[in-house]
Amino acid sequence: MSIKNLYIPRRSKPGEKGITVLAGDIGGTKTNLAIYHATENGLKVLQTGKYASAEYDSCVAILQQFLTDTNSPRPDRICLGVAGPVLNGKVNLTNLSWDIDINVVKNAMGVEAVFLLNDLESMAYGLAGLSEEDFITIHKGNENSTGNMAINAPGTGLGQAGLYWNGHNHFPFPTEGGHADFAPRTDVDFALLKFLQKEYGVVSWEKVVAGPAITDIYRFLRDEQHMEEPAWLKDALEQSNLDSAVISGAAIDKKSAICVETMALFVRYLARESCNLVLKMKATGGLFLGGGIPPKIAPLLLQKEFMEHFMDCDRMQHLLEHIPIRIIKNDKTGLIGAANYGAYLI
Repeated sequence: MSIKNLYIPRRSKPGEKGITVLAGDIGGTKTNLAIYHATENGLKVLQTGKYASAEYDSCVAILQQFLTDTNSPRPDRICLGVAGPVLNGKVNLTNLSWDIDINVVKNAMGVEAVFLLNDLESMAYGLAGLSEEDFITIHKGNENSTGNMAINAPGTGLGQAGLYWNGHNHFPFPTEGGHADFAPRTDVDFALLKFLQKEYGVVSWEKVVAGPAITDIYRFLRDEQHMEEPAWLKDALEQSNLDSAVISGAAIDKKSAICVETMALFVRYLARESCNLVLKMKATGGLFLGGGIPPKIAPLLLQKEFMEHFMDCDRMQHLLEHIPIRIIKNDKTGLIGAANYGAYLI
């Protein structure tokens, strides 16, 4: 389905004068915040801010710092997309040592209308606020196809969400599918599984398709498969504390065989789990690759290998070949989704 036909219905109106919404996209690495003025005609950004999540001891601390930094008054509503499962208005963030409780936020911020969404649910709501320029197309597929949609989003962790199609509208829903078990196929996959089991015990898809997974795959190839680590690369990684960006950048530039192989495995695992997600959701309307990593490794995802691995499934190639696949370029998608929900979908 063309993104211009994606439609998530509004359920409420902010009134003629509008309201202010403090929207947040809270991840394990960074937190994006913005204040929007919402009217029946749409959203207007008033203030924005970006913070390193780990530098603060709570969600409230970041929200208060943001209002101080921007000299903003108390908003009418707060809506936060958070990296973890939201249960009864509470969440323990998966890759950050925070607990968030709606009632605590309400009392600390003096705002009664506070809402929590899973960050991938928020990202799904944000899709309707994007344009074609916010995407990179990997596979056009059948752009007139309809049906459910899926989002696979590797970043600090691996987030996944779906958008259920009822024949008229899309309805986002979160999942925790990134924590389902990794499914090895090849001898190398099984060797990687054993390597990761020693460190983590349970090896989920998040352990092979996320930012930290890039460095883990690299260490596996270096330490277990005995691939050569050039001196310049060793120095670069020591200076960056095994930064996955160094590895992926060297792979894109074809500067190191071990980096090329690391990202070849990463791309294959991303493709395989994307295929799994699409099949489980019957996401004939499209697959979106979100999170911080896909835009940065787009040159690798646009090569033929991603689609070859995506199509390598059990007898469902005829379904997969028609599914549009896009990378979400706009890193504010979750923020837009939180603002949309807080303004129009409560």
